[in-house]
Amino acid sequence: MLRKVLIANRGEIALRVLRACKELGIGTVAAHSTADTGLMHVRLADECVCIGPPSPTDSYLNIPAIISAMEVCDADAVHPGYGFLSENADFAEQVENSGFVFIGPDAETIRLMGDKVSAIRAMKEAGIPTVPGSNGPLDDDQQRSLELARQIGYPVLIKAAAGGGGRGMRVVNHEKSLLQSIYVTRTEAKSFFGSDAVYLEKYLENPRHVEVQVIGDGKGNALYLGDRDCSLQRRHQKVIEEAPAPGIPEAVRQEVAEACINACQRMRYRGAGTLEFLYQDERFYFIEMNTRVQVEHPVTEMVTGFDIVREQLRIAGGAPLSASQDEISITGHSIECRINAEDPVSFLPSPGQVTLFHSPGGPGVRVDSHLYGGYMVPPYYDSLIAKLVTHASDREQALIRMKIALEELLIEGIKSNAPLMRELVTDPTIRQGGYNIHYLEGKLNR
Repeated sequence: MLRKVLIANRGEIALRVLRACKELGIGTVAAHSTADTGLMHVRLADECVCIGPPSPTDSYLNIPAIISAMEVCDADAVHPGYGFLSENADFAEQVENSGFVFIGPDAETIRLMGDKVSAIRAMKEAGIPTVPGSNGPLDDDQQRSLELARQIGYPVLIKAAAGGGGRGMRVVNHEKSLLQSIYVTRTEAKSFFGSDAVYLEKYLENPRHVEVQVIGDGKGNALYLGDRDCSLQRRHQKVIEEAPAPGIPEAVRQEVAEACINACQRMRYRGAGTLEFLYQDERFYFIEMNTRVQVEHPVTEMVTGFDIVREQLRIAGGAPLSASQDEISITGHSIECRINAEDPVSFLPSPGQVTLFHSPGGPGVRVDSHLYGGYMVPPYYDSLIAKLVTHASDREQALIRMKIALEELLIEGIKSNAPLMRELVTDPTIRQGGYNIHYLEGKLNR
């Protein structure tokens, strides 16, 4: 088992990792920027070390500073959380080369899955269905690009091979705008991701976003921990997630689960991972794999009773999987609302001091948050300040509990999107389930 872990992240996920370390008796080091000295996990960690000024580039993305902090604090391992360096293969490689443990997949796997073209190729080889597309990056042959798009059929989607977070994507409805769109997307991709490689795939017009949670021991064994529906999105950012994904035939669900496990076993996947799909007309289409713990992992934990973060730590310490597939079962339904420090109408960030924070409670209610009264929400980072999660025997009851929990939630001193969440959980279409990824954008634009 690991002896001491440096937590190279901030906010609620850093606090989540700290709690899991404490459960296992693992020492903790909170690596933080100068803007984050007041974070709850910094106050609670066994040790803390400042790794730079507020700018993420100079702190949470500063690889030499983080590795130096591990050396100074004599840590065994680093947990990257999500975001920042969590899917940076160079970081994972440098950590391992420096004699430490990276809590996540090896650098080779991160690179393979980080490039969407190679990820799609690997998943096709493993028998996972993918969206019809160019099956590789586009070259400079304009006629070939035009012909590929005709074969795929319009509308098509141009995507950056190294993209993520909704950036580096462009929908093309007509051939006349294809070449210009490829040029613009390449330019954006180079600016955002350092690579101008782009590829084509069929644009599915009414899909849902469904993802599969897996965890592997790095030795060829892996567990399927169910699926989640993440279709409620704004600008490609998830807003509400739930597990399991409603309305999927059991045979279809089981088929994709087996394919995902097969893929993880083939690549000897280590740690937590999420395979993301578009789902339309009772068919799954692979789009990407996230090689880290997801923001929405609590809904999976609620329906399985399986502690994903604790398992990450155990696996990194060399322990085998703590359960067999037969011991994993899905019980009830869980929903998560992402609470952000932002205006619920304009969505502009709302940093500032939290003058009052009251966390909801009651049966089946979980709140993952680093907030407390007097905490100063800084303007430098992602606006996520809390994840409100409910669990019940069925989806309807989980929604009822979420409505009650949102009514109990009090955040004063800053604005939050809680009013929008209260509206969404009572929306008739959302309560019915099965909405596609365009529903929320359409609702907000009406």
